[in-house]
Amino acid sequence: MKTTFSLIALLFSVGLFNLNAQTAKDQKIIDDAEKAKQTLLDANVGLDSFFEKSAGYVLFPNVGKGGFIIGGAAGNGVVYDGGEMIGMANLKKLNVGFQAGGQAIIEVIFFETYVDLERFTQGTFEFAAEASAVALKSGVAANAKYKDGVAVFAMPKAGFMADASVGGQKFKFKPF
Repeated sequence: MKTTFSLIALLFSVGLFNLNAQTAKDQKIIDDAEKAKQTLLDANVGLDSFFEKSAGYVLFPNVGKGGFIIGGAAGNGVVYDGGEMIGMANLKKLNVGFQAGGQAIIEVIFFETYVDLERFTQGTFEFAAEASAVALKSGVAANAKYKDGVAVFAMPKAGFMADASVGGQKFKFKPF
């Protein structure tokens, strides 16, 4: 009986440890997302209206992209309904074509309506092959528009890569 109790206690503590590890990882991503949002706003004031008026958005503070002919991208982010956090997301992309180098970027996807946000949270959202992000430069966000219910912005953090596409990205959503 004592052995059974010890085994149950051990399993319970391992479960809590894993839960806390996931929570710590999520908190790091949340903290990075808050900093990335401020970085985006500092770089382009025109994004204010997207953050304020969109039905929701997902902010990936650290997307790593790299490749030579065959490339890929991956990142974790935070999903917001209006301004409220509702969950976590990850993105993955694998593609073939002209590309060379490596890059770290901030990527934000704004959803024009709640239907568009729901497509993302239900797992039915992905970019068409030809989709691309608006590379943030001073003033560019003021003229940007939604296309098919989404507007995507990317800002390089480090590195160089000859590829600005977001087509083919796949996403997973995990609610809080």
